[in-house]
Formats: sequence, structure tokens, C-alpha cells
Amino acid sequence: MKNYYLWFREGSKINQIICALLINMPVFVYGASIGWMSPMTLLLQSDKSPKVPPLTDYEVSCMAAVAYMVSFPANFLMAALGDRIGRKNTIFILSGAGFTCWAIKLLSLEFAAFVSARALVGVLMAGSYVTCPLYTKEISEDSVRGMLGSLIIVFHTTGNLFVYVIGDFLSYRTILWICLTIPAVHMVLFMMMPESPSFLVKTGDMEEAARCLAWLRCRKEDDIVIQDELIRIKNEQIKDQESNKYVFRAIFTDKLIFRAFKIALVMSLAREFCGAIPVLNFAGAIFSDASKGTGLVFSPNQQAMVLGAVQVIGSIFGFSLVERAGRKPLFIVTALISGLSMCALASWFILRDFEVCDVYQVAWLPIAALCLCIFCDSSGLQPVSVIIFGEMFSYKYRGTAIAASNSSGSLSAFFQMLVYKPIVNAIGFYVTFYCFGAVCLLTAVYVILVMPETKQRGLEEIYEDLKTKKEKKLEADQTNIEDKI
Repeated sequence: MKNYYLWFREGSKINQIICALLINMPVFVYGASIGWMSPMTLLLQSDKSPKVPPLTDYEVSCMAAVAYMVSFPANFLMAALGDRIGRKNTIFILSGAGFTCWAIKLLSLEFAAFVSARALVGVLMAGSYVTCPLYTKEISEDSVRGMLGSLIIVFHTTGNLFVYVIGDFLSYRTILWICLTIPAVHMVLFMMMPESPSFLVKTGDMEEAARCLAWLRCRKEDDIVIQDELIRIKNEQIKDQESNKYVFRAIFTDKLIFRAFKIALVMSLAREFCGAIPVLNFAGAIFSDASKGTGLVFSPNQQAMVLGAVQVIGSIFGFSLVERAGRKPLFIVTALISGLSMCALASWFILRDFEVCDVYQVAWLPIAALCLCIFCDSSGLQPVSVIIFGEMFSYKYRGTAIAASNSSGSLSAFFQMLVYKPIVNAIGFYVTFYCFGAVCLLTAVYVILVMPETKQRGLEEIYEDLKTKKEKKLEADQTNIEDKI
């Protein structure tokens, strides 16, 4: 096989990897924006705060909540923009939002400025989990789309950990300048990246679509592989045009699309209710309560760094395994382990609260269970629930389906943030953690029974598995009748 693009061989995956890395840089910026809250709000509420007077608990709560409120409508906005102006231009908007977010914090220490900056984080949140996974899927070939699709979790968790670490060593304004530089550099570098071939086919620019696809696949434009892929993309979109022009109506009226949507939505919401969100947001209280009588003491920043490191390790583990293990097995195993760890944690709290035995002989168990939950979330539950939206829907439905799912997730996350503390205070840790464990275990059973494997499979193959035996028999009978005629 001859060399292509200097030292890269024809058919190399290198351009897809480079493009996917740059596509997911806004996710890193989003992760850093979320992570910034942990070390910086402690500073902004302290006596050494650069803001005079320091932020109050109410103001910090408003800052935390506004991102989830903005992300609800922003999910649909990002999906619409991606379909209207293209994936590439939408990525520029995301980086612009990230740049503006950090710039506002540099320019002002007023509460209104912090809320405005946090609102832009809601836009970043929406785009990171709507535009970035769709764009990544559409530039990736089947053999690497799962691996590249899981980069979103790697970048999110690495962004978190990055700010946790520099937040422990650098000054307030130095951190903001570093974070401001990242989206600025990204916007310059991303100018060299191609538009999504699927979007170009949709707009009728077949010549540019062939050029972009050839660059991504490290092949010539007239290569049979490139032409076959363009034909497949075109045929998929022609089939979409024949269906109901109202996307939402089609999702709920087309049997196969609705089944795919139900599966993807259940898996997505299971991630929200697996316990990871309250663990990440209320880790301090959980660590503190679990450590009573053990002598184990973690500072708030140590807690954040421990959980951040576990997230990064889990996301890298998922990145390396998703193509080899497959989506379905990876999700099932991580859901089962997460469910069992939550049940173990709940049992530990019951034994401690009711003084059944000396649980401090296994004082390590709560910390281990929390870390295991976070590990499973970032290695399987989160990446798989994102990847399958790109694999189970055609171009026409991808954006709307993932926007609807993410909006539901944002509402559930907001709801959990609102009621978690009052519920724990009323009925205890053990009831809530048993509920989280039950969600994980029941979802694992659901996925075993109804989810088709999507690894390196086309849309028609996946939808064939979604058909019932009765539907398959009717199709077979109809085909036999047509053949006789």
C-alpha cells in the first residue's frame, strides 16, 4: 500500500483522530468551567476572597443552578444550529461561548457577572453533549467511532481535574488567563478542520463532501471507499426525506425510531440517577459523614482531586475498551458494578446508624464505593449512553433525539441537586443509595433484554434487531409473495 500524506499510509485513521481531538476541545473547556466551581467558590466565600464582600451561600447556589436551567433550551438550540449552519460553525459558537465565559470573570467580580458567565456554561454544556458527539460520529468510520465517541468523557473529566490541580497552586486571575487561552487557541486551530460530510451531503455540496471525506479517510476523492460511503450517506438522507417531515412526530409515531429512542433515553436517564451526580456535587458531606469515627480526613480540594483522578482513569479505561468490549457488555458490566457498590454503601450506613456491628473495621468501604461509582459512570454508563445516540439514529433525527434526552437529563440533574439534601436529612443516606443501586441494577436487566449491540453496525442492521418476531415474519411473508408475483 502506497504512502499517503507524507508519512501516513493510505487509509490511516490519523486525520479522524486529529479532527475528533479538536472537536472535543470545547468539552475540555466545559469540564474546566464546571470544575472551577469547586476550588474557586471556596476562595470567593473566604476572608481572602478577591470579591468584597465574599459570595454568600445563596449566590453560590444560584451560580450552580443557572447552568442547568440554561442548558434545557440550549440543547434544542444547539441541535437546530447544527442542522442549520453546520457542525463546524456551531463548534466555533461553543468556543466563543467558552472564551466569553472566562473573559467575563476576568473583567468583573460582580455577582451578575458570575451568573452571566455561568449561564454561558449552560450553552457549553448543551453543545458539548449535542454537537460534539454528533460531529465526532459523522467524521468517524465504523471501526473507530466508539473509541472516538468516548473522547467526550475523557475531555470532560480531564478538564475537571485540570482546574482542580491548578486551583491548588495558582492565583485566581492566573487560572482565568490560562482557561481563557484554551478556547482562543482552539478557534484558530479549528479553522483547518473539515465540515461534517453528512451536513455537506444534506446541503447538496457533494464535491466538498467528497473532499472532506477523502481527507478524513486519507484517501483520494475518486477512491471506491469514499464513493461508497458518500452513496450510503446520501441514501440514508433520501430515506429520511420520505419519512414524516415533523421530526418530533416521527420519533413518537415510527415504531422502530421510537423503540430506539426509548432505549437510548432509559440508558441516558439511568446515568443521571445512578448516584454519580449527587456523589460529585455533595462529595464533601458524604466523605465527612462516612469518615466519622475513622480518623480519615480529606480537605475539600483533596476530595475533588481524588474524584477527578478516578473520573479521568475511568474515562481512559472506557476509551480503550469500548471498541473491544462492545457498547452493550460495557454498559451492563458498569451498571451492575455501580449498582452493587451503591447497595454496599447503603448497607454500610445502615449497619453504622443502627449500630449492628463495628463498621469502622471496614472504614475504607464508603470511600471505595464512592470511587467505584464514579469510575463506572465515566468508564461505561456515560460514554455508552452518549455514543449510542449517534449510532441508533439517522442524520435527520440525531440532533433532536440527543437534545430531548439531554434536556431530560438536565431537568433530572437540577431536580436531584434541589431535593437530594432534604431527602437525605429526612430519611438517611441508606435509602437514597439503595434507590440509586436499584436504578443501576434494573437498567442493566433492561439493557440485557432489549438493547441491540451497535458496535461497527449500520443503522439497518440495528433496526432489524429492534423488530419483533411478528414483524420479521410479516416482512418475510410479504417478500415471498412479491417473489412469487
